Amino acid sequence: MSSNTIYQFSAQTISGQEISLSNYQNKVLLIVNTASECSFTPQIKDLVTLKNDFSEKDFEILSFPSNDFGGQEPLESEAIVAFFEKYGTNFPIFEKMRVRGPYAHPLYKFFADKKENGVLSSVPRWNFHKFLISRAGMVTDFFYPFTSPTSSKIRKKIGRLLAADH
Repeated sequence: MSSNTIYQFSAQTISGQEISLSNYQNKVLLIVNTASECSFTPQIKDLVTLKNDFSEKDFEILSFPSNDFGGQEPLESEAIVAFFEKYGTNFPIFEKMRVRGPYAHPLYKFFADKKENGVLSSVPRWNFHKFLISRAGMVTDFFYPFTSPTSSKIRKKIGRLLAADH
């Protein structure tokens, strides 16, 4: 397994199960750090729409709740699940984690270091920072929080990655 893919990492689901990100091989992924009390929180609805729009394809969204920005994710496990269920969430939610700084989860340290991932250095500046991952597990792009998940920019890039040979 290549060391510059996300497949070397694992994370705990919101229900406490350790999952290897290699479980998502051959899928295009949008990885998003989320929070329930952020001005961008309505993007959860857009994430659900995006997932529905690509539901026939090998596409998945992975949500990583984080309290790193303004204390905007005060909820814990079951409360986070209940909050997301209000939006009809149709994608995996992982355990709350740090996404920046010295205690960031190894996946987010990987995103922050171009030497590690081979493509970019991007640290979330706020909640709803998005990373686009190819079927091969490579980071291909990132989008700032103000970019809607349903924007044509994100949709086109997902479409291109899905159309690429795998």
